[in-house]
Parts: sequence; structure tokens; C-alpha cells
Amino acid sequence: MPRNGRKAASGDEEVAPKHRKTDSNGVPSPFCFDTPDTVFQSLISPVGQEEFFTDYWEKKPLHLQRSDPGLASYYKSLFQLSDLKGLCAQGLTYARDLNVCRSVQGNKTVLNKEGRVNYSQLKKDFNQKATIQFHQPQRFKDELWRIQEKLECFFGALVGSNVYITPQDSQGLPPHYDDVEVFILQLEGEKHWRLYSPTVPLAREYCVTLEERIGSPTHDIILKAGDLLYFPRGTIHQADTPVGVDHSTHLTLSTYQNTSWGDYLANVFPNFLYDSLKTSDITRRVGMPRRILMGANAAPDTSRQLASLLRSVADQMERGEHELRAGDMKRDFALHRLPPYTPGQDDISLSAGKMPALEDTVCLRFKDHILVSLETCQSPSDGSVSLVVDVMHSLRNRREKHMMGQSGDDDDSGGDDDSGEEEEDAPSETPGMTFPFEDLPAIRQLQAGQPIPVSQLKRQLDNDKVQMALVLWSEGLLEVC
Repeated sequence: MPRNGRKAASGDEEVAPKHRKTDSNGVPSPFCFDTPDTVFQSLISPVGQEEFFTDYWEKKPLHLQRSDPGLASYYKSLFQLSDLKGLCAQGLTYARDLNVCRSVQGNKTVLNKEGRVNYSQLKKDFNQKATIQFHQPQRFKDELWRIQEKLECFFGALVGSNVYITPQDSQGLPPHYDDVEVFILQLEGEKHWRLYSPTVPLAREYCVTLEERIGSPTHDIILKAGDLLYFPRGTIHQADTPVGVDHSTHLTLSTYQNTSWGDYLANVFPNFLYDSLKTSDITRRVGMPRRILMGANAAPDTSRQLASLLRSVADQMERGEHELRAGDMKRDFALHRLPPYTPGQDDISLSAGKMPALEDTVCLRFKDHILVSLETCQSPSDGSVSLVVDVMHSLRNRREKHMMGQSGDDDDSGGDDDSGEEEEDAPSETPGMTFPFEDLPAIRQLQAGQPIPVSQLKRQLDNDKVQMALVLWSEGLLEVC
């Protein structure tokens, strides 16, 4: 639901004129940036969110034909062919920032050169039917930063992007499927899309597929400027620029990579099992049979015993006996997501305003960029293990490094691929701070989002209340209302 009780825009509602602003190029924006919900609603309009998530999300493609000149003009302002010359002057490199490729009869050829991208050579390759795949344009384009930052807040997951510029009568990539949910925005020209039934529904990997094995298209679509196409991960697809169309430029927004129930369970379950071992029930602390690791006693009884133990853990989980601790997933999200959209400000953590005191009313800044996780911590003095509260945030993340931990090559997802090339100065530690477990109730009070007097924070001593507020304020996460 939208924050502050605002009703989400329905499918036939227009964004109020007072919300229509202009982007950095002076083009009126049809997007409403009030909340993450309104941005996503603007993206899929005129379809409403309830209809989208009930009928399409992870189920089937959605093609939205807009025929809206204003929207088409806005889409074009996000990225266009003419932007490449200025971007090349900023020192782009092949593979890291863009790929040059072409697909003929299902065979892909990568035409990258070594080192820096030369615009004259790039233009020459483009004129010879090559596709330009530009990685993560939100690093350079403020309006895409603005959109994707809000979408990451909406999904609670990373949102990457690629731009594809393809000349007429040409195709950049062979038929394939991706491991992400895909939103295609047609920015310039037209693109011919063919979609096929998944061979691996909701796939977890990128895979090229042979055209003779994928059957007939389930969707044969011409995307025009201002149109949108969504399809779930695993959907086999290919796209080409038709004859007679000078070129096509489209933006791929992608999300939900490794964000399944299975991924969440793989993160939560070991922590939950560890916590359950410390209860009064000794069943899971009883020693396993002798020599089981040596291959002995690997009988059906072992499987039955493990299944029984798993059922008892599941019962505890359903009763909510322990916290669901997904610290690794939260840490990865906090570390790699976009910072808040604040163009022109180098360090927004330094602009939190007045220092809080006991008599002040305070609230969190950038609440959607703060993640709280319970973690185990071992005492260096006596080795004892206790729970602590990690407060992680993305205020100091660098927009220029977003989704660039690995260089793209084959992937059509806009996210990380499997090339394994780490960015030299990618961040390695998640910004944030650690509080004692006793501070969790007070942190939850602040997370609720309502202004609260420092004096009412759930800590026993006034000095502890003020110290907590000061620590959060010094990190740029809290302000005096």
C-alpha cells in the first residue's frame, strides 16, 4: 500500500497535474514521483497494480500500446542515439560500459575493440548493422537514476537497466531467456519482438536457445515509441529492427534476480535453525548416528529422522518463535542498490540538520533506504554469542557504481552476469552501525515512520535515548522534525 494512506492510482486515473514535473532535459514527466507506488503505477499505466500482479507478474507477458506523444517524448529524453557522442567523451570502455554485437541466423558475434570506446569507430560499427548494448545508463542519466531508485524501493530488490540501439534490418542478440523480470520501454523508432513459451519457467539463469527448438511465437509484437512490454523471467525472446525503421532504441528495466522464495529460505533457514538449537527442546541437539559422515547408516531411517526434524522446525517457524533473519540478502541489497535521488549532493549524510536533543521530535530520513537485521556477534573477551541489531543503509552508495560489480557481456537482463570480472573499487562493506539487542524496540519505533519525541524512545535511561538519536543523526539517518 502507498505510504501515508494515499490511495494507489487505479488503471483509469490520471496523475494530478500538480505532480507533473520536467526532467533534466526540460521534457514534461508523465511519472508521479510522490512515492515508490506512484512511480510503478506510472510505469504500467493504464493497467492498475492489482490487475498487474494478479494476472501478469511471473505469469505472462503484457504489451501496452500507448499512442501518447507526450509519453513518447519523455521516453526519448531518457536515452537516445544522439547521446552516445557525449557519453563516449566521458571515457567509456568496451565490455564494462557497452558491448557491440550482432546476431545472424541465431549466431551472436561480439565486435568489441580493446580499451576506450572511440565514437567514430562505434558509429562505423553501428552503420554496419551492429547493435550497441549500453550497460547501466542510470550511472549517467539523472532521470533513470530517479526512476530506478524509486523502483528499488517499490520492489525491495535491485533494479538494473540496459539500453539497446539497433539499426534497421538487424538483430543484436539470438533467442534467449533471462533470470529477471523484464520491463521494455521503447524510446526511439520501432522494434519487432517475438516471445515464446518458456522451457524453464521462472528461470534462474541466462540461456541462449536454438530457434528450431522453441516453436512458434506466442506473441509477435511491434513496439513503438512510448510503448511498454513486460515479460517474466524464463520467457524466450528475440527482437529486431524492421526494414524501413532508421533505428530502434529501447530500455530494459530488470529486477528480481535471485529473489525467489527459495533464495529467501536458503538465507533464513540456517539462521532460524541455529536459533532453535538454543531452546529447551533437546531433540535437535541429540548426536547423529556414528559414522554417518563415512557413508554408514545412510538408511531410510536417517531420511525419516531428518524429515521429522524439518517438520518440527517448520512448525516453530509458523508459530513465529524466532526472528526470520535474512541478513545476507539485506546486506547485499543495501550494498549494491542506488543511493537516494539527490542530484548535486556529494554526501547526503552530512545534511541532517539540527542535532537532536531529548526534548526534540525526530523521524528517520530516507526510510526506504534503511534495513534492519538481527545478527549474531561473538564477544572477543569470553567467546559468548549474542544477538545484535545491524542498521544498514545506502546513503553513501555511489550511483556511478550501481550494478557494476561485474561487467556485462551476454546478459540481456541489465543485472550482473556471470563474467566474474569484479570492479576494482566496488564497495566491500555495507555502510551502517551496530546496536545492542536491547535497542531493537526503539529502532522499530522509528521504523514505523511516524515522528516521535526522543524522550519516548523505548530505552530506560534518557542518556541512552539521546545517544541512539545522535548515532543515527551522525550517520545521516535521522532528523529533527
